[in-house]
Amino acid sequence: MTTTTPGTTPRTTGRPTVRAARAAAKPTRPVWEEPPSALGRAVKGVLVAVILLVVLFPLWVVVLTSLSTQQAITAAGGLVVVPDGITFAAYQELLTGGVVTRAVLVSVGITAVGTAFSTGISLLAAYGLSRPGTFAHRPLLFLVLLTFLFGPGLIPTYLLVQSLGMLDSYSALILPGAVSAFNLVVLRSFFMNLPGELIDSARIDGASEFGVLTRIVLPLSKGVTAVVSLFYAVGYWNAFFNAFLYLNSTEKWPLQLVLRTFVLQGQPIPGVTQGAETVGAGGGLVATLAIKMAVVVLALVPVAVVYPFVQKHFTKGVIVGAVKG
Repeated sequence: MTTTTPGTTPRTTGRPTVRAARAAAKPTRPVWEEPPSALGRAVKGVLVAVILLVVLFPLWVVVLTSLSTQQAITAAGGLVVVPDGITFAAYQELLTGGVVTRAVLVSVGITAVGTAFSTGISLLAAYGLSRPGTFAHRPLLFLVLLTFLFGPGLIPTYLLVQSLGMLDSYSALILPGAVSAFNLVVLRSFFMNLPGELIDSARIDGASEFGVLTRIVLPLSKGVTAVVSLFYAVGYWNAFFNAFLYLNSTEKWPLQLVLRTFVLQGQPIPGVTQGAETVGAGGGLVATLAIKMAVVVLALVPVAVVYPFVQKHFTKGVIVGAVKG
């Protein structure tokens, strides 16, 4: 309400004006929650396009070179950017037997067995450490956390593997790094956030600890289990140093060690000459560079195929399990 007196300016009394009431009722949001402007959307689109180009261009070059003919590679002077004749001769040469085919089978076997073993051990250990009152709960958890700060060292690990008789065996590729402390802590944190009422009700019904784990805990932990399994699988698939350190027989080499030896170090692949080309399985000429790029593609494809199916579990499986607890 506005009151006036002769010779004075109007004065506002009583309730606030409509504009002030609207301003007070308007919710305040952080800047990053405001809808972007047209310029902001354009800049984001350009940045996303540039990032995709930076990521996809090397993959495009590697895949295209592995599918190129000898003439296209010679005309390009090396890596091929523009397609000029497509052939699968390099893959046919690699997958018709020989060291690369054997290395692919070794890598698949090591990854499958190692992932299953590591995930199982991690689930059991994480569930035991997540239950308060278990035997040696705090000392064991302290030892697990201590590995974040101190590692065993290369020479003591090698001497331990040698004393256990695991040199030049596939077990040396799995057992020394079977359990990751990071994955163990993530699983433990997730298990600790599960409702305790479910576990108590299962125990009242007579379920054992193993029954609680298999019937209650694991069905509720599919997301985090899938993510941890992916971590282990990628680690086993990409590992080459343990094979380089512990394996003496070339027929036991995994694919990543073959990739390092024959592609990065430039050593010739058995059955492939050191020149610019070699006679393939079909009798045609196969470029050595195409064969090397085909090895790179074989090393990349499995992870690129599996990752999209597990990616949806990352937020729920890792972030939720790692932040709390």
